[in-house]
Amino acid sequence: MSITTPASSFPNLLSLRRAKKSVSLLHSASPYSSLRLNRVIAMAGIVALPVESMEIKPPSHPTYDLKAVIDLALSEDAGDRGDITCLATIPMEMKAEATFIAKEDGIIAGISLAEMIFHQVDASLQVEWSQKDGNQIQKGTQFGKVYGCARNIIVAERVVLNFMQRMSGIATLTKVMADAAKPACILETRKTAPALRLVDKWAVLIGGGKNHRIGLFDMVMIKDNHISVAGGVSNALKSVDKYFDQNNITVPVEVETRTLEEVKEVLKYASENKSYLTRIMLDNMVVPIQNGDIDVSMLKGAVQLINGRFETEASGNVTLETVKKIGETGVTFISSGALTHSVKALDISLKIDTELALQVGRRTNRA
Repeated sequence: MSITTPASSFPNLLSLRRAKKSVSLLHSASPYSSLRLNRVIAMAGIVALPVESMEIKPPSHPTYDLKAVIDLALSEDAGDRGDITCLATIPMEMKAEATFIAKEDGIIAGISLAEMIFHQVDASLQVEWSQKDGNQIQKGTQFGKVYGCARNIIVAERVVLNFMQRMSGIATLTKVMADAAKPACILETRKTAPALRLVDKWAVLIGGGKNHRIGLFDMVMIKDNHISVAGGVSNALKSVDKYFDQNNITVPVEVETRTLEEVKEVLKYASENKSYLTRIMLDNMVVPIQNGDIDVSMLKGAVQLINGRFETEASGNVTLETVKKIGETGVTFISSGALTHSVKALDISLKIDTELALQVGRRTNRA
């Protein structure tokens, strides 16, 4: 069990060079040697620069406050008393080392966010990873460690795992869908968990997908309800073009079409008018048939009509079983709400007693 009582202050005359030397033999043998090095350096009173782990950054948003989201997650756990179990059972000065263990195969995501959470709980916690966001991991893989105040590790544990498991589940499904969709690009939608929009879309990027619009502010997306209220596709496009001219706005513009007639109407409008249109959505043009297959002839026909004049996006009836055939039609993008609204979390644990955790995991076929 990796629990230690607080160490005495490291001798002041121990230099950084000696601190590094004391763990140098571990470097080639362990993926976590830098964690041990950081720990020794920290004990020596020397500030170690953190290892850069944010390989894939979250999408940008003008008002989203990721720190506030983390604070809210921690606050709902702590309530008005804090972790009364830790307060009752673990001395404040107790130190511990905990290990991340994957309990199933998948794409790991949320490493950068986990680090943010740990440091938001306790800036002195030492975190180190042997994997990066986007890496494929197998069941039983030990891919990260955190060392420091035992109470604070346990306080952060569930919030870290809740984010990582959700993000890893999204990234895992996205990776499979993105590979199958090629040469088309896979997109998510706005069907994300409330208040977790950026986190969910970040996971899609980590899994190899691309982001659709982040919100209502960064892209005009003329959908069926807009078209119905505006009195038709052409009227809706005309209103958008007028609004753009009046307000000096330049963001992408997408219009939803549901029939080949609507596609033709969009193309006619765009050929006769100055238009800001950039993408045409081809909605529910993938038709399920009785044998479980799909008919993509309408979708292919729409792509041929558009003939590269605009980006195209297939939407509707997109599944693991259908995405490959849809991607072969020539569409630019395929959007799938299931990437985020139907995610299955990837099973991950954070354990202080690693040996016992692996023993139990093997017994239950989860390690």
